[in-house]
Amino acid sequence: MTTSTAVTTRPATRAPKRAAKQVRSLFALTLVGGLVAAAAMPAFAGVLQKDEAMTLQQMAVDDAQSVVVASDAVGAELTRESYSATTSDEIAKKKAAEAAAERARLSAQTATTTSYNIDLNMVAPGSGAVRWPLTSYTLTDTYGTRGGAHRGIDLVAPAGTPIYAAAAGVVKVSSEAYYDYGVAITIDHVINGQVVNTLYAHQSYGCRKVVAGQTVQVGQVIGCVGSTGRSTANHLHFEVYMNGGNVDPLAWLNANAG
Repeated sequence: MTTSTAVTTRPATRAPKRAAKQVRSLFALTLVGGLVAAAAMPAFAGVLQKDEAMTLQQMAVDDAQSVVVASDAVGAELTRESYSATTSDEIAKKKAAEAAAERARLSAQTATTTSYNIDLNMVAPGSGAVRWPLTSYTLTDTYGTRGGAHRGIDLVAPAGTPIYAAAAGVVKVSSEAYYDYGVAITIDHVINGQVVNTLYAHQSYGCRKVVAGQTVQVGQVIGCVGSTGRSTANHLHFEVYMNGGNVDPLAWLNANAG
């Protein structure tokens, strides 16, 4: 007995339908993704623009500088050539130069406004080869005071008091700004075979009566008392050097003036 088995074959229509369904799903996803991207693009672009602006500022050239000015003013560009760093020594030198310029300005101003009636024919009293540089004074600081830093004597007298050459000689320095001495004069002498140099400091501006290289006589008027340079009161600061060495002026005058 022969038994026959029937084989049932399903129609081949499901596979194409499934593929079509997958294509439609993929298209839908693509469409949704496109809409989301389009909606997010403006915000994303804003973020990029903001980041890009910050990056440009950070990448600015180091040497480029700018100044914020009022709306009606003109912008100006600064470069490193417009300024320079200075050391403490350079700053100190600059301040010293400015101070010297100010002293010179005051010197010129004072010289034109201050006038002292000094008789140039006056001669310091005495008959010796050495005489006192002032005829009336008050002795204050002496030689070697201030811890040994004071190299002369201070003779206090009113501004404009005549100053006399302590001995005959040749003027070496005649200056309106001689270091801390202010208005000062120095004279070279030869006394009893010894080389002597005398210094007359802190005189009044515009009061010098001799110039460098001029020959002077003992007791001759050379200037007048003042308070210039490193000084706090009207006085004559007087120094003496013998053979290049600094000596006590008071002892020298007491031993030689007559």
